[in-house]
Amino acid sequence: MTFDCNCSCTSLFGIRINEEYNAGKEQEMAINKDLIKESIRNIIIALGDDPNREGVKDTPDRVARMYEEVFEGMNYTNEEIAEMFNKTFDEDYYDANNQDLVYVKDIEVFSYCEHHLALMYDMKVSVAYIPNQKVIGLSKIARIADMAAKRLQLQERIGNDIAEIIERVTGSQDVAVFIEASHSCMTARGIKNASAKTYTQTLRGRFRTEPDLLARLK
Repeated sequence: MTFDCNCSCTSLFGIRINEEYNAGKEQEMAINKDLIKESIRNIIIALGDDPNREGVKDTPDRVARMYEEVFEGMNYTNEEIAEMFNKTFDEDYYDANNQDLVYVKDIEVFSYCEHHLALMYDMKVSVAYIPNQKVIGLSKIARIADMAAKRLQLQERIGNDIAEIIERVTGSQDVAVFIEASHSCMTARGIKNASAKTYTQTLRGRFRTEPDLLARLK
């Protein structure tokens, strides 16, 4: 049996961090907004513009607030994200030898390439796992993907981060993560190939050793 979810339940309440958990981390946040504002002001100067000009005088503050949002995942380790979204349901029906899958497709996220700070966009994440006596709430899979992507990242690492977090939460070693994305460091600069897309797979456990399981996801 395969459960293939592409419904609105994953976004009904929005993908937002647990506010109580966030409050407890407030003093430990990695993002330094004041330093970001100073750095952006210096970049404006380095580009030959006037940092006091009407159009850009508030840009350092705007960018700092934007970075706080789009790089939210940098405040947390994979272990902390797993703790944050650790909502599972015990299901005795599932055991270590079952062939049933949970498969959530086409989770839309975005990230930033750590090499050029360039946007990775049109990114879709699909996550599959074989339950081992418990299942994770479906919306939590989308939340995990979103938080793992909100870092300075490589597409390959996003898949590994998501797989690690899903393993921690579900206790299942059988996890597969598929990602497709466009990278603006390729589409808007350098080679400027606007149609290029990158596809990555992260396979763990039985998804690596049993081709029939992987074939069921196509």
